[in-house]
Amino acid sequence: MQIRNFCIIAHIDHGKSTLADRLLEVTGTIDKRKMKNQFLDQLELERERGITIKMAPVRMKYQHTADNTSQTTEYILNLIDTPGHPDFGYEVSRALEAVEGAILLVDGMQGIQAQTLSNLYSAQKAGLTIIGAVNKVDMHIPNIEVVLEETAKLIHTTPDKIHRISGKTGEGVAELLEDILRLVPPPRKKESVPQGISRALIFDSFYDDHKGIIAVVRLFDGALRKGMTAELMAVKEKIVLKEVGYVTPKMHESPEIGEGEIGYVVTGLKDPHKIKIGDTILVKNVGAHVASTVTLSLPGYKEPNPVVFVSFFPDEADDYDDLKKSLERLKLNDSSFSYEPDFNEVLGRGFKGGFLGKLHFEIIAQRLDREFHIRTITSFPSVSYKLKVAPKLLPHIKRDEAGYVHIQNPKDLPMEFDEILEPVIKIELVCPAHLLGPVLGLQESFRWGQVMTESLGDRIIIRTRMPLAELISDFDDRLKSISGGFASFNYEADGYQKSELARMDILVAGELVPGLSRILPKSTLEREARKMVIQLKEVLPRQQFTQAIQAQAFGRFVARETIPAMKKDLGNFGKNGGDRTRKMKLWKKQKEGKKKLLSMAKVRISPEDFKKLLSK
Repeated sequence: MQIRNFCIIAHIDHGKSTLADRLLEVTGTIDKRKMKNQFLDQLELERERGITIKMAPVRMKYQHTADNTSQTTEYILNLIDTPGHPDFGYEVSRALEAVEGAILLVDGMQGIQAQTLSNLYSAQKAGLTIIGAVNKVDMHIPNIEVVLEETAKLIHTTPDKIHRISGKTGEGVAELLEDILRLVPPPRKKESVPQGISRALIFDSFYDDHKGIIAVVRLFDGALRKGMTAELMAVKEKIVLKEVGYVTPKMHESPEIGEGEIGYVVTGLKDPHKIKIGDTILVKNVGAHVASTVTLSLPGYKEPNPVVFVSFFPDEADDYDDLKKSLERLKLNDSSFSYEPDFNEVLGRGFKGGFLGKLHFEIIAQRLDREFHIRTITSFPSVSYKLKVAPKLLPHIKRDEAGYVHIQNPKDLPMEFDEILEPVIKIELVCPAHLLGPVLGLQESFRWGQVMTESLGDRIIIRTRMPLAELISDFDDRLKSISGGFASFNYEADGYQKSELARMDILVAGELVPGLSRILPKSTLEREARKMVIQLKEVLPRQQFTQAIQAQAFGRFVARETIPAMKKDLGNFGKNGGDRTRKMKLWKKQKEGKKKLLSMAKVRISPEDFKKLLSK
């Protein structure tokens, strides 16, 4: 029996899941009568948005008969359908370590896009065999030859070696499958280990209500069987394997998972913090002897760190406990998501979530609404800053080895500090050549660093660096707007840089509103302050007294708007005869009353008004 492990890599919406559907049909894994679009995408959001959010492995059996002969060979094909968005880059990199080959899929209509390049670089770095394919040929694309040439150039081959396929109709998929069998090498080992050692890489996990946490693994050495005692190397946790088997695509229990295969392991664990993507499952069989100098962990593990922080507050205060339970369930199925309790003076109790990027946050927010029916109000997205500051100013926050304090909440930034560093990203944009000018026009608005360009057929690749905070504002919306949706981007973390930043606070009627504090570049702070006070004036209701809305930074007020007090309508009093001085006395009395009210005033921004402001 021959084994081939491979994945499909592509830009978002280039047809990965549709191609996976056709492979399931061609191999006979799924009967055509039971087939549905995006079969491997189990989440409702994946089907609605047309993107893969959660990677999906599947084991296919295929009887292959060689040309001009009756000899039949049985193949085990392990396919991993991976997400294409950069927010899930670490999980994708672990999936690439679990396979030997990759299909580089390019949409014939859209051509090479940013995540096409990013995923290709990751696959090449992992040493995978790359097979090129151009999708949607059934649409009779006029410039298909150009796309074939560009794709061939990327993987250093000739256009005739690039497959022309249609994931929709199945055209060319059988020929692509032939090349997978012929070109993708059999399973490889990482390095030699002593006899009696079994090692598996965890590249995905999910939660089952009855079985607990289930790890999806690629076995590199030995075998895994039910009842074995194993160790999770990264967390030093001992487990007993409750069940092992394959995903076909339903879970199918098996006596063992053999060397080179992909399958699942029921860990029996309930705590999601103990399962880490990239961790090694290690089994030392009886009689195995390992020298103390031998490292048994599979290489490449790292802790995925959240880079975007957003707080969730229940729309109804009584939903707090339900929100907590819902976040716990989401954490079980998404180990890269983290959360902790939070409190806001306006919105009350909630939770601060840590995410791998903006899309990751949007998915969690939508799943809270769709799957758990929890309506939430979210704070402004923020990132983690590194700060050099006197210990007496932030005594409650620990420092790292370099002496920096890490803060995610703007209210924790003191007015005085020695140095502040913000996270930056390397970003790669791909756009048609005629849109180069408008796209480069974003340079000043989003604080780009040095820009490098490269031609790729009739497209231009733009590479630069920019702060992560700019990405999570409205960068993607602005890029789509100026390019009509024809430009795409990909990014990866690139450390920190020293920046000129300051905290902006908002005061209403002299009272600080902590939930509206933000960390902004000094160069744009006053402009953002002006926008904020104008928006607040539009949102907040009038009171019996005048409300001053002020933005404060640099130890002074940088913007102000005033909401006038409601006036008592004196009607026609004093107009048609009568003494006007009586009206003046009433005005004076009203004025004195408003002064007294103002001295006692304490403005409370309602959750509804706060939500309106955040939505702007």
